[in-house]
Amino acid sequence: MNALSYISKIREKIGHDLLIYPGAGVIVYREGEILLQKRQDNGCWAIHGGGLEPGEEFEGTAVRELFEETGLKAHVLELFGLYAGQDRFLTYPNGDQIYMPTAVYLCRDFSGKLLAQLEEVSALNWFPFTDLPEKIHPQNQRILNDFLSKENL
Repeated sequence: MNALSYISKIREKIGHDLLIYPGAGVIVYREGEILLQKRQDNGCWAIHGGGLEPGEEFEGTAVRELFEETGLKAHVLELFGLYAGQDRFLTYPNGDQIYMPTAVYLCRDFSGKLLAQLEEVSALNWFPFTDLPEKIHPQNQRILNDFLSKENL
């Protein structure tokens, strides 16, 4: 069973009520730049990631989501951090509420050609660490701040 059919079945039962939905994300970077995606749902810039499918490992989710959203294949991932707390709540435009504790990975060893997943991503751009866009997805702000602190910026 894939995640969408699983989540759809849960949503039939609970409606828009809060759902705890574990996720994984990936910070892709190279030579002082980070790859961000512009989300279709809220127009904010974000790292790449999404929810676990039933039976999936966190790292597997990170690899799958990166490929689906960007066309890039991760060769090596390094666990960056585990994120939970007040900034992990999200209400989608349709009213669905989730709480998404997330395992975040770093990736600088990747291959492939950038190809945005049009259903979820309106743009993919490389940004210098020192010049990130202003409109960052709220659930990613703390993650990106931690990443920049690690890079001593």
